[in-house]
Amino acid sequence: MRMFVKHMILSMFYFSLLPFSIVFAQTGSTWTFAVSGDSRNCGDIIMPAIATRVHKDSASFYWHLGDFRAFSDFDQDMLASKHGKLGVVEYERGAWQDFIDQQLVPFGDVPVFLAIGNHEVVSKSRLDVLIQFADWFDSATIRSQRLSDDPSDRKLRGYYHWHKYNLDFITMDNASPEQFDRDQLLWFEKILKRDEEDPGIRTVIVGMHDALPDSFSTGHSMNESPSGTESGRRVYKDLVEFKKRSGKEVQVLASHSHFLLSDVYKTSCHRPDEVLPGWIVGTAGAVRYRLPHEHGTAGIAQTDVYGYLLGTVTPEGHVSFAFRQITTSDVSEEIRARYGADVVNKCFEENKTDYIPEGPRCEIR
Repeated sequence: MRMFVKHMILSMFYFSLLPFSIVFAQTGSTWTFAVSGDSRNCGDIIMPAIATRVHKDSASFYWHLGDFRAFSDFDQDMLASKHGKLGVVEYERGAWQDFIDQQLVPFGDVPVFLAIGNHEVVSKSRLDVLIQFADWFDSATIRSQRLSDDPSDRKLRGYYHWHKYNLDFITMDNASPEQFDRDQLLWFEKILKRDEEDPGIRTVIVGMHDALPDSFSTGHSMNESPSGTESGRRVYKDLVEFKKRSGKEVQVLASHSHFLLSDVYKTSCHRPDEVLPGWIVGTAGAVRYRLPHEHGTAGIAQTDVYGYLLGTVTPEGHVSFAFRQITTSDVSEEIRARYGADVVNKCFEENKTDYIPEGPRCEIR
């Protein structure tokens, strides 16, 4: 009996030393998370509906990939809420608070993770973003992971990562043409090295605003600047090599282009064995673009839709995505009463443009 008790105590001790992600992989269950980006223009109407659906999906969190408000012009929803009377100064002062009140608050107790989009730095600085949204960029989850990586690291950044069970979620910052800069690249490569060596991490999911270079939406991606093209290709290569060496899953998520597209890196720029699974999901309220001319090998390609990707994660860490579309029937009576049926209908019927992002112009490099 004493030997049995001793054996049980030792077993419990060694079990407690295992990474939590390994324990979860053995005993956990399937869970979900939600992601989309670009909620400017009509986000005050679309995002509350997304929040309601995310709650119904029992998603563990929502990941917003940037572009909270337009700043390059008045957002239609904000203009409507002021009955067309909105000055530039009033808009500049109130746009981010409007995003918080109308688009983030509806998520309630569902955690929201943010990425910085290019419209966040149209007339503001990165520091302005981090100050305004410090509660999100320095949430307990993010801060705990940062200090676990380095107990002396108390610096707030637009890029960060966090572990959830056996997944590592990495938020990158490519909101301006000079990114990714050297510091972010070195940080990213250090995180990948740790993930490669960590048996508890089975899948790496990287989220950012602009798609990495050489996607179907090349004309509206990191290819828009020489620095972005160079540093983005380095990150892409890092992920390909990580996947080959480790055998772990990789997914790359972006928004910026306002449509839904899967298999975005399945272009002539990449060898078949170096195509990373990738999505563009800029469908949270922004003015909607036309699809790129070249997207024939994409599995899913839709525009003039709103919604989000629902990621379903198995206990083993495998992730699959399905698009949850938001239609007019998902808009609450409260939102209809606040903005008026005409504004709601215009957001669904008229919030679109003829812009078509240019496709890739390369053969395999």
